[in-house]
Amino acid sequence: MSPRDLVVGPWGARFMGRRFPCAVGRGGTGVKRREGDGVTPAGVHRIEAVLVRAGRTAAPGRAIGPRDGWSDDPADPDYNRLVRRPRGYGHEAMFRADRQYDMVAVLDWNRHPVVPGRGSAIFLHVWRRPRWPTAGCIAFRAQDLAFILARWTERSRVVVRGWAA
Repeated sequence: MSPRDLVVGPWGARFMGRRFPCAVGRGGTGVKRREGDGVTPAGVHRIEAVLVRAGRTAAPGRAIGPRDGWSDDPADPDYNRLVRRPRGYGHEAMFRADRQYDMVAVLDWNRHPVVPGRGSAIFLHVWRRPRWPTAGCIAFRAQDLAFILARWTERSRVVVRGWAA
């Protein structure tokens, strides 16, 4: 592991010699079995894209708008992808009233290839409140996530250690 790897464990996260409190899935970290299980998948992941809410953050990334969503419906041909709303399949709104998706780093979990039902939308994002469990993502304070993303490199990885909630 490198200091430029974001290492997530039961105590929080470590990146570039600093420690950060974070929240993980309500099912802890470990083997992700299916969509909706609340588990943050253990393993080594890469950030594929950064999405930002223009006007709410200065972080660089692709701007998201009111019609953007993320498909979480295994029956959707665009499952586990950024989609345009409205649509006839289940999805999560990316343009939210709260600040959780002001900065979103999309991890490569179940992306190449996409396997319907294996789990979607594993993101790094802003937490709802301190250490409040997520649906499977990894969430940080806004300023901590901004610090991490500003220093991220092509060689950086997200390393999630397995443990039960």
